[in-house]
Amino acid sequence: MSKKLYLVRHAKAKRESVDNTDFSRELADRGLRDASLVGSYFKEHGYLVDMIISSPAARALATAELMAQQIDYKMEGIHTNEELYMASVRTFLQVVNQLKDEWQGVLITSHDPAVTYLGEYLSKAEVGHMPTGSAMVIDFESDSWAEISENSGSLDAFITPRKIKDGVQ
Repeated sequence: MSKKLYLVRHAKAKRESVDNTDFSRELADRGLRDASLVGSYFKEHGYLVDMIISSPAARALATAELMAQQIDYKMEGIHTNEELYMASVRTFLQVVNQLKDEWQGVLITSHDPAVTYLGEYLSKAEVGHMPTGSAMVIDFESDSWAEISENSGSLDAFITPRKIKDGVQ
């Protein structure tokens, strides 16, 4: 049985927040549209998600919720993980390695640069930079998330809102 990891960089956020903290920055109008667009793309292409895990930061969680709506995933099933906010690649990988093996497809929304670095580390792909709202879909020929490590996956898709809008995806 294989595993599929969907690494999503949060969608475009407002520059300011109501309390002047980075953590509580909400999605901008474009971010709201882009997160829904990428979620619709996931549904159209049959990407199956057993679990959604998000950084608890407002912009990441809102991205996860908008995508969940599009793929008919229950909101109460979204889990937040404090470690994903300001995570290093090592911490991010530990989160992945601790996923439950019964989950075949896991979507994680988080922040750059760690989300890009992790995707490249796991897949040997060189995407360089994940724009806001983009997703890397990585396939693993493994039965256990604990076995996921450097270069153990392959990049199945690199999805960006711009490419979807341009009809390139």
